[in-house]
Amino acid sequence: MLDRLVAPPVQPLASVPLPAADVLLLPNGSRLHVLRNAAQPVIRLQVVFKAGKWYDTTPGVSLLTARMLLEGTRSRSARQIADEVAFFGASLECEQGFDRATLTLYCLARHLEKLLPLVADVLIEPTFPESELTPLKMRTIQNVRIERQKTSYLAAERFSHNVFGAQSPYGIVFQEGRFQSVTPEALHLFFQQAYALSGAEIFLCGDVQPAHEQAVQASLGAITRKNTTSSNTASVTPAPQPFTDYVTVPDSIQSSLRIGRLWPSPHHPDTHRLQLLVKVLGGYFGSRLMKNIREDKGFTYGIYASVTPREHATSFVIGTDVNAASTTAAVTEVQRELLKLQEELIPEDELTTVKNYMAGKFANELSTVFEQCDKYKSTVFLGLPAYYYADFLAQIQTATAPELQQLAQQYFQLDGMLQVIAGPGQI
Repeated sequence: MLDRLVAPPVQPLASVPLPAADVLLLPNGSRLHVLRNAAQPVIRLQVVFKAGKWYDTTPGVSLLTARMLLEGTRSRSARQIADEVAFFGASLECEQGFDRATLTLYCLARHLEKLLPLVADVLIEPTFPESELTPLKMRTIQNVRIERQKTSYLAAERFSHNVFGAQSPYGIVFQEGRFQSVTPEALHLFFQQAYALSGAEIFLCGDVQPAHEQAVQASLGAITRKNTTSSNTASVTPAPQPFTDYVTVPDSIQSSLRIGRLWPSPHHPDTHRLQLLVKVLGGYFGSRLMKNIREDKGFTYGIYASVTPREHATSFVIGTDVNAASTTAAVTEVQRELLKLQEELIPEDELTTVKNYMAGKFANELSTVFEQCDKYKSTVFLGLPAYYYADFLAQIQTATAPELQQLAQQYFQLDGMLQVIAGPGQI
């Protein structure tokens, strides 16, 4: 009889290989990456450009260019674009990130060839009409105003400003006046510079048949406008801020904490074991920070520790929102947990639990071809070797408590952390 008081045995995950992608160099210089999986008759096409915030020529121009890309071309209005996408039951959107901008099409496999002319039109002749740009700017500004009433937004904004530097594209703070002054001409210029197919990475995944691959090559591979973006000279230089920085929010009943620092890149030999260390600290619901600050002290509904790799810098941050009266105590407890990892070995049972959690979560994140492609894309954009994820699984399984303690002593030193508190006043 099954004893429900005894947990089932956990088997270690030997390996989770990513499917190999076929990579083709198209005539215009772009690269087409193809991952096939016929489980569902669906395809995702993504065209990715070096057109994120890092490449802003004017603050906000990359964001507005991405959001305006579907607002009309020389042959289609915004309404016509939306109607055509809806007619085929598809989804088409353009998103801007810190490093890249991505035009994404989801559709049934049988409709891909019919939708490719629309995708090509958007990438060749967007018009950026001022009638659509003006209300978009106003909506964006209003959204930022609303967000800046939240201590969590203010803490994250100041933390990025401090950890990456005031002049870094990652750390530049949103300014209404400069954003409002962006013109349609500036969008056209940025589009011409950053959205050329010659520098693009194209990802085609799902139920991809040879005819689909050939259609994408013929449609997107024929767009020959060259990328004219000059080399970007931006850099990451942490601001010389005090150990603790305050953002005062009068009458706020809560405080938001952000504690962290610049972090080794994914290329660093310690990167996989550091992921394990961060997971123990605050990377899952049973982590030390959650047990201490949520479960034991009741200061917060949630607290996390995470690492965010970007193409030009990687950061580590601990973040939480607490009752304002508990601010000092919460900071003290976070510091206590950082010191404890430096002074004491992680118990073997806790370490095994976290290792199994990380391996299982990784396997779960590969359940669809789209998720597999997302993992693959990160290796492309960050320039990681094909064996990166195999190494990840191997290194977290073999990491030892003494190794993690040594890493904590090296990377969790309190005097190396930047700290931001947004709330009603200094603690």
